[in-house]
Amino acid sequence: MKGTIIISKKGVKLRNPILIVGLPGIGLVGKLATEYLIKELKAEKVAEVYSKHFPHQVLMRKKGTLRMLKNKFYAWRNPKKGKSDLLLLVGDVQAITPESQFEVCNALLDYFEKMNGKRIYTLGGYGVGKIVENPRVLGSATHKELVEELRKYGVVFGEATGSIIGAAGLLLGIGKIRKMEGACLMGETHGGYVDAKSAKSVLNVLTKILGVTVNLNKLDERVKETEKFMNRMEKEMEKQKGMGEGVPKSDALSYIR
Repeated sequence: MKGTIIISKKGVKLRNPILIVGLPGIGLVGKLATEYLIKELKAEKVAEVYSKHFPHQVLMRKKGTLRMLKNKFYAWRNPKKGKSDLLLLVGDVQAITPESQFEVCNALLDYFEKMNGKRIYTLGGYGVGKIVENPRVLGSATHKELVEELRKYGVVFGEATGSIIGAAGLLLGIGKIRKMEGACLMGETHGGYVDAKSAKSVLNVLTKILGVTVNLNKLDERVKETEKFMNRMEKEMEKQKGMGEGVPKSDALSYIR
């Protein structure tokens, strides 16, 4: 395999599409939110992305077969006259090196550009290292005008600091150079577990921005699972605090996503 290839259905045409990106990241917030949106909108799979820059492994299936790691594009055609269609990107993985991230992101933007797309929303989690009862949605945008536009929907700007690593940031940065615009919407999250509550917060904001009606109640079961896990974490943390400073570091809690 040479570089990155996108195998697309023929004749895919979209009306001023908006790209929604939810690849694996902190708390799997963006991935969970985008996959839920795809399912609820009954979006159609239109392309698969394969790359030599994805991890060197294949996934084994329960039926005994295996498959390559990939990203997938889904399309949803907006029934409202004059409104934008959606192109949604999800996947198993991201590219594994800084150099390969640039190549893969450019290939993804090439595909989006062929659809005459101009606006991008990348979704993710913003790790705060603690349990958040009511996750806010923090944002970072390519243009000042977009910052003002999205503030009206409750996106909080100016409080997220540091870097946006991986496709969630590069697609926007490279996209801006290519005359596109967009924003990264990040749900506050602990960062140590799959956070459905944060994903729901992001979807609440995103659907309002897009003017799309989606029933988010089906996420509530996943949210309950998140809350149960959070409660267990809090109890364990309190337990550790009660042990005092004499607890060896090797015995401290650790969480693996």
